[in-house]
Amino acid sequence: KEQFPAASDTIRVQRDRRIWIDVPYSDFAGFFDYIVRNMNFTALSAITGLDEGDNLSVLYHIARRDGTLMNVKTAVPKSDPRLKSVMELFPAAVLYERELVDLLGFTVDGLPEGNRYPLVDDWPKWQYPLRKDWSIEMLEAQPKAPAEQKKEGE
Repeated sequence: KEQFPAASDTIRVQRDRRIWIDVPYSDFAGFFDYIVRNMNFTALSAITGLDEGDNLSVLYHIARRDGTLMNVKTAVPKSDPRLKSVMELFPAAVLYERELVDLLGFTVDGLPEGNRYPLVDDWPKWQYPLRKDWSIEMLEAQPKAPAEQKKEGE
């Protein structure tokens, strides 16, 4: 609470050793770095992406050896869902971050080039199946990227 007063009102202790906190994205990098390096949250358990209407949110589930689990939530606008990778602190975040890209349409700065995950390689890159406004009909109705459709119609 002392280090990050902007987030202090959002701390919720669900039960013993289960902590939830919402952090504005502008404070996220400093907060996340602090709790990993200074509070001994050394294990990344998972990263969960959420479509919350106008925003896309991310929950980082991190743990300490004593069994304490902290769930850190941050949000970015759906119109520009850009995050900085946490791979510097947790190299295994690569798969979770690829899921955010493939399934929700995030851009993750610092995520190295690589294979798609978990979608197949020929899945259209502009189709994000975990967004609430997505449906299978969209995939069938728009088999080509919007830019490719425009070129054909010109």
